[in-house]
Amino acid sequence: MQTTTVKTAIADIPSLCVFDLETTGVNTDSDRIVTCFIGRVMRDGTVNGSYSWLLNPGIPIPEGASAIHGITDEVAQRDGVDPATAIAEMLTVLRRSIAGGRPIVAYNASFDLSMLNAEARRYGLEPIEDFGPVLDPYVIDKAIDRYRKGKRTLVATAEYYGVLLEGAHDAEADAVATGRVCWALLAKTDVTDLHTLHDHQVDWAREQAESFQAYLRKSKGDDLIVIDGAWPIRVGADRAAVAPALSTPAPATPPV
Repeated sequence: MQTTTVKTAIADIPSLCVFDLETTGVNTDSDRIVTCFIGRVMRDGTVNGSYSWLLNPGIPIPEGASAIHGITDEVAQRDGVDPATAIAEMLTVLRRSIAGGRPIVAYNASFDLSMLNAEARRYGLEPIEDFGPVLDPYVIDKAIDRYRKGKRTLVATAEYYGVLLEGAHDAEADAVATGRVCWALLAKTDVTDLHTLHDHQVDWAREQAESFQAYLRKSKGDDLIVIDGAWPIRVGADRAAVAPALSTPAPATPPV
């Protein structure tokens, strides 16, 4: 009986499992998934295997959200699939990648992964408690190039690393660009092991959230502001984020 050897050395990983959601809003407890893309991005940037979903979220899509991702109530109600069925399929695809040792990659991963698990619970499905090594270019880029000026949105970061992003705010376009940016970042980091890099991101995300929280408290004069720095899954009871609209909605520590 053959067994699968899970590779953890970054140099040995042939592909990344990219994951992106577009949603009705930025609160992972009350908002819903509208579109999703999951695919494999190889080291040369090509896409090998992909899945995509358009859901009928069951609640109105705010005009502001539709303006970002282009999906209106009419489109979702006409063409969207049953959300419970779609969420179950997403979980299956991601679990298969996790079991195969392929790292999950998402820009501002704590939003997407928390949103997926909230939706799973909503429909009586088992959430994914351990996503394995996760790679979050948003967190990694801010950590290894801390003092670079400019925005840290996916659009800005992709441009900085020379990654073409056409059709921003589309789940497929954003996910593929995220994978390509991730490969560029992995070439820059001196970390050689996926699990080590994952652990670093846990610390980096917490530090970034603490820094942003201190900034907000000072600038707004409100010592009650709390930014959830848990990564890759948020833990706050109210996960609504303070952030401008982004291709991947609302990181706990918004780009500057």
